[in-house]
Amino acid sequence: MQKLRVLLAALPLLAAALPAAAQFGPQGPPAVGVITAERRPVTESTEFVGRVEAVDRVDLRARVTGFLQERLFREGQEVAANAQLFRLEEAPFEADVARAAAQVAAAEAELSNANIQLARARELVRTQAGTQARVDDATAAQRSAQATLLGAQAQLRVSQINLGYTVISAPFAGKIGRSNFSPGAVVGPDSGPLATLVSQDPMRVSFPVSLRLGIELRDRFEGRGGASAVLVRIRLANGELFNQSGRIDFIDTQVNRDTDTLLVRAVMPNPLRSVAGPTGEPERQLIDGMFVNVFVEGAEPVASVVIPRAAVLQDQQGNFVFVLGQGNRAERRGVTLGRSIADQVVVERGLEGGETVVTEGVQRVRPGQPVQPNPAAPPAVRTAPDGQAPRG
Repeated sequence: MQKLRVLLAALPLLAAALPAAAQFGPQGPPAVGVITAERRPVTESTEFVGRVEAVDRVDLRARVTGFLQERLFREGQEVAANAQLFRLEEAPFEADVARAAAQVAAAEAELSNANIQLARARELVRTQAGTQARVDDATAAQRSAQATLLGAQAQLRVSQINLGYTVISAPFAGKIGRSNFSPGAVVGPDSGPLATLVSQDPMRVSFPVSLRLGIELRDRFEGRGGASAVLVRIRLANGELFNQSGRIDFIDTQVNRDTDTLLVRAVMPNPLRSVAGPTGEPERQLIDGMFVNVFVEGAEPVASVVIPRAAVLQDQQGNFVFVLGQGNRAERRGVTLGRSIADQVVVERGLEGGETVVTEGVQRVRPGQPVQPNPAAPPAVRTAPDGQAPRG
């Protein structure tokens, strides 16, 4: 029993006397993969879901009631501004213009006669052959004739305007949809839209941004020019990246109380493609109402510390990484992360660049523990939102 007690008391002394390599077994300190944290130019990008909207959109309606005589377009084609689209039967309105013109002529004749009667009454008063009462009556008749002429002229103008309404033209250039009425139908102000016209180039892209993220984006770009320092790009439903970029032109002045979001809108070119559509004309890629993925990117790259996402660990104190200190001992370093780029992540605070960061085997590392560093395997190249390798 006394010998056993002596052996137990000697075990701590023996352990302290063993070399450090023996404490880790035959393999020594754990092997880890490391990289050097470097500052690289990074284009910051944030993704949203948005909808394409036409800048101008109008439902074409008949402003007078009549028979639809002619449709002057092919459904789905692009039309120029002021191009004639529908024509209503004109004969009834031309007859109304003629009637109103006759009323104007009659009123002019009445006014002419009233002017003669007034002049005659005034002449008789000067020769004392007439009375002032007759002059007063003639003056009233002349003014009444003037008012009648003005009313007739106004009615003629209304008739001419109604005649002009028999031709329905495009208020702006755009693509016109299907026609809701065929020639021969009776249409009027209450019959509903004849067709819908939407502008094509440029188009708008609207997308909601959470208030928290909106404030973050504002703080990030306000020192670089605000909205002018941001580009907007979109990915179509088929996964294709649209080959044009846009600029933010509007941020809503009110927060949606139901979703706590701000509506942001960008303007984007929508040029013609070389592919012809059903009408035989070149088509455009952006269509009013379509859903797209929206990428809000910085116009200029920013030098940032970028490390592999696999190097970042998290606990109750937040995100952290292991960096190598003196004697290849692992040191915990708290970090604040920015945006992810493929399998890389931007470090906003915590690393200055030049540190040796553990990226492989981090699960085997403990703070203050010596490790055996080896160069980490290069990360696989992934495609960034712009269709190229991540910048930097």
